[in-house]
Amino acid sequence: MKKKKVVTAASALFLTASIGIASAAVINGTPVPGFKFSNNGQAVTLSETPVNIDGHVYVPVRALSEASGKYVDYDAFNQSVALTDKPALLGKYALKDPNLAEGIKMGVGSSLTHIPGDPDNVFYSTADRGPNGQVDVNGTLVRTFPLADYAPTIYKIEIKDGTINILDRFPLKVNGVDPVSGKAEVTGLPNIKGRDEAPFDAKGEKELAYDPYGLDIEGLAYNAQDDTFWISDEYGPSIVHVKRDGTLIERIVPQGWASKVETPLVPARETLPAVYNKLRQNRGAEAVGVTQDGKYMFMAMQNALRNPDKTMDNSRQVRMIKFDLSTLKPVAEYVYQLEDASQFKDLVQGDIVVSDLVVVNDHTLLIDERDKFSGEKAQLKRIYAVDLTNATNVLGKFDDATAAGKTLEQMTVADLKANNIKPVSKRTVLDAIDFKFPYEKIEGVTLTNGDTLTIVNDNDFGVDSTIEGNGTELWQFKLPYTLK
Repeated sequence: MKKKKVVTAASALFLTASIGIASAAVINGTPVPGFKFSNNGQAVTLSETPVNIDGHVYVPVRALSEASGKYVDYDAFNQSVALTDKPALLGKYALKDPNLAEGIKMGVGSSLTHIPGDPDNVFYSTADRGPNGQVDVNGTLVRTFPLADYAPTIYKIEIKDGTINILDRFPLKVNGVDPVSGKAEVTGLPNIKGRDEAPFDAKGEKELAYDPYGLDIEGLAYNAQDDTFWISDEYGPSIVHVKRDGTLIERIVPQGWASKVETPLVPARETLPAVYNKLRQNRGAEAVGVTQDGKYMFMAMQNALRNPDKTMDNSRQVRMIKFDLSTLKPVAEYVYQLEDASQFKDLVQGDIVVSDLVVVNDHTLLIDERDKFSGEKAQLKRIYAVDLTNATNVLGKFDDATAAGKTLEQMTVADLKANNIKPVSKRTVLDAIDFKFPYEKIEGVTLTNGDTLTIVNDNDFGVDSTIEGNGTELWQFKLPYTLK
């Protein structure tokens, strides 16, 4: 008797020359170990063995696609498979600017955007809140700010001859005097004592002042309709409206936030749902993007909210919210489901994060998802194209465990399906691990001409880094198709 091979539902996506993709189900078949496959005339080895069922040879879609040089993504919620051609690396560019101080490197790369009409090699970027680290003080880790007067800044940069050149700088400022800096420029210090991390001096001995206008900037987006920027901030979490010269206009914050701090120079618009107050520290509003027509803005959190508590740090559900820019009010909220950490080695779920987004159109985004590792330990550094078309709008729902049974963050995959919640669908457009991208933090992503993908890492000002040189690199890739 011939031995039969059982293929489980997790891998039972097959195609044949005659019937295309078969449904995901348990399939019994006879292995075909001698099956040969070539791509463009070159022999390749499949990662899984094809099977023969009733005279038809079935080849696993994933194995076939990977052998053909394609990414393959399976969407269990929509029962669909996406095959995507891999991009080509165009070039690498390094920042070589001098240090800000002894042991503190110059930094850009916490965000990246391109302004329509600018040369293709010119971008805008930011660093985050400034140099910061952690020191142990009597057994307790405290957050230190060795350059407490650093002003979070928008940088205009150019890439040329393998180098990132800084063309201009726009420190963020208020129309008046920041009470902590004593000048127009704001600081990167936390806003609210008892809510945000306590800031200390370089030695961790003296607690610093809290700055109501302080920003930990992560994402950067441009609105061509009014020639302004929008910045996502981890503290609030908030989204900040900024003039081209760096002057703060207004700040979108969660309901209830404004009662804890006074910001008369920058109006606080409490239009984010109150549930966003349950953010995990340093895992706030990480990414922001604006549609080309200026009608809508998207923001994504870095991690799951602590809703109802910090046991949700290992939840896979990240909230992505859509605003009508004419009213600054949210019109939709979607579930972005992070990759399952169990498929990786030595990686906990809470260390998989969203790091940036790009708006392609009002229903298509690019999302940067990564792990906390660098070098050979890195396993997840992907840019996904995200489709919102079939995703469920959960705005105002599943925020309260009492009303919903479980909060959105508490739900398993089975819970999402039981509540008819479809997360956004994802397909890979870049897996930077394939290209041996060496850094931990891809934090800036942008798209030019619909087919040139640019990424940059955040060097965290070189704090606690052992990397030689500045440690900031920008890489460009050509997509074999156009996103628009």
